[in-house]
Amino acid sequence: MRLHRLALAGLVTAGLVTAVAGTPLVPAIAAPAAGTAQEQQDAAADRSTGCSKQTAQQPGTGADYTLVSGSIERTYRLHLPAKYDAKKAQQLIVVYHGRGKTGAFTEAFSDLSKLDAIVAYPNGVLGDEDKQAWQGAPYSKAGVDDVKFTADLLDSLEAAYCVDKNAVYATGKSNGAGFTGILACRMADRFAAIAPVAGAFYIEGGRCAPSRPIPVLDIHGTGDTTIPYGGDGSRDLPSVQTWTRDWAVRNHCDPEPRLTTQGDDVLTATYKGCKADVVHVAVTDGGHSWPGSDAASGPGYVTQTFEAHELIGAFFRAHKLRS
Repeated sequence: MRLHRLALAGLVTAGLVTAVAGTPLVPAIAAPAAGTAQEQQDAAADRSTGCSKQTAQQPGTGADYTLVSGSIERTYRLHLPAKYDAKKAQQLIVVYHGRGKTGAFTEAFSDLSKLDAIVAYPNGVLGDEDKQAWQGAPYSKAGVDDVKFTADLLDSLEAAYCVDKNAVYATGKSNGAGFTGILACRMADRFAAIAPVAGAFYIEGGRCAPSRPIPVLDIHGTGDTTIPYGGDGSRDLPSVQTWTRDWAVRNHCDPEPRLTTQGDDVLTATYKGCKADVVHVAVTDGGHSWPGSDAASGPGYVTQTFEAHELIGAFFRAHKLRS
């Protein structure tokens, strides 16, 4: 429990924690209730225009595609779930890689393609040092509008595949995770929830004014030396706790969350009374890595106490754009 006490002390210092609970699964998220007749009608209305269209890509496979956005040819990898049915609307998860990485690389370590969802892995544009990056970071290519590219990508996927437009989500790692924060601020009308991992939330991402409260699940290691948990003022990186707390304010949550633990290295702060859920998972001494993966996901300690893709999948299933 020594690691818990060290991490807990930091959370208390930040004014985040009022009580310590037991050791439930992290975090405890209720499954959505069965829909009424009206809800079923609403679900039918949220089916994308791609429903009933046949696709050359086979269920359970991945393939690479191109898309022109802002006069730039962009690329992305798409994975269809094993049980993909062109007549049944599916979740769509968009995954953003870290700086200098690729969608295919992120697919390999994240295990997100194991989820029962259509999963898209777009690639950023080369920025500083010829490394692919996303809008909002100081090293991204100036003038590239990745928000517009994301809108174009969603339009294209919804036109070609059977997507539940009420169940579109964004996740990612590092620079890509930071970009999901920008999407939450600017595209809350398209995304039902976000789940950044080891996020680089650069202040230059701009003022955040989402069109609605949006659910946020944030995962970050307290020992991350690439994107420090406590922030880095010289790089315009706020502390992870400050970023999470700002979302709790936007979503009108109670000021102090409930703390729960799992294993000997995971603390979860769950805000209550929110108009949209805010959950922060802190991995004690965790590095710049993807929980449940191997060392390829990034430097530092990788917890095996939980698997990020399973936690993210459960959070997404519990939240829809309209409920």
